[in-house]
Amino acid sequence: MEENRRNFGRTPDGTAVEELTLRALGPEDDKYVCKIITYGGVVRTLTMPDRDGNPVDVVLGYDTLEDYLAHDKHFGALVGRYANRIGGAKFTLNGVEYRLAANNGKNSLHGGLVGFDKQVWTVEKFDGNSVTLSLVSPDMQEGYPGTLEVWVTYTLSDGGLAIDYRARCDRDTVCNLTNHSYFNLSGHGSGSVEGQYIRLKASRYTPTVPGSIPTGEIASVDGTPMDLRRVQRIGDHIDDPFEQLVMAGGYDHNWVIDGSGKPGIRAAAAAWSPDTGIGMNMLTTLPGVQFYSGNFSGGGPAGKGGAVYGDRHGFCLETQYFPDSPNRPEFPSCVLRAGDEYRSTTIYSFLTVDSAEKLELL
Repeated sequence: MEENRRNFGRTPDGTAVEELTLRALGPEDDKYVCKIITYGGVVRTLTMPDRDGNPVDVVLGYDTLEDYLAHDKHFGALVGRYANRIGGAKFTLNGVEYRLAANNGKNSLHGGLVGFDKQVWTVEKFDGNSVTLSLVSPDMQEGYPGTLEVWVTYTLSDGGLAIDYRARCDRDTVCNLTNHSYFNLSGHGSGSVEGQYIRLKASRYTPTVPGSIPTGEIASVDGTPMDLRRVQRIGDHIDDPFEQLVMAGGYDHNWVIDGSGKPGIRAAAAAWSPDTGIGMNMLTTLPGVQFYSGNFSGGGPAGKGGAVYGDRHGFCLETQYFPDSPNRPEFPSCVLRAGDEYRSTTIYSFLTVDSAEKLELL
């Protein structure tokens, strides 16, 4: 496996960072490649074949560790201890109030100032198409109670990328883990994703106040631009004069996945590029998905191969417990009790299809 492991640099404190190359096991494994770096557990590249069999890298990313250290977009990273936002940068658990870093206005975002995306993960196991990374988050790191142990396994196949999460803690805590890849199914450097197609299997969403904190309402998407149950272009309604879209500069909301009250994995979203024919089906065991249309994805360092990334040049499908769940007892609980185990799975599966209508079948 040594030929698939390389040095990717060192953090400012001297910690070595590796890049690990996963290849699908099959006759055409050269067309299915995923490169993971141990800094942030980042998915740096994810290559899938287009309709003509040509490899296309479908995630935004950087060529150097220095660029990952400099940017603030969470490209491809593992996010925790709590993905998304916690209102007022505080929550109460078992009658005790815990205060967090306010790194997103007055709110806490993606685990705080030094979340899991800014730490170097340990390689526990690595073979040709799979890697397991681990991280220990000490008690009260970023304000969260308990020493949390986390394991994340990436597995690449000719069908796509599966991400399995596992965690346990020695105290009651909150836990919400996700991957923050920005997808562009036309290729990472191809420009805007507004002409690509999206479908969410979600009849409800959680409206927000300014600052993207949920109101607590679980609202129907009926009759609104938040209704993405039928396949449509990402750009079709993104700039509609709808208050929720205006506040966020586009799509950046949590959708409640249909059927999420039942155990097991379920299809939650699908996307497609007419340029490459690459379609993506996303499945998860979690109850929500943050569809983010990359409204503020520009402004960072040049991307891979010198690509210039602008706003809306990638979209995210972040599987999750709902934003601000620690403060919303009416939402599905994100509490991880001492001695219990957190488990979730998200799968991004890929195929080529010849029309947007085929997404209705995914």
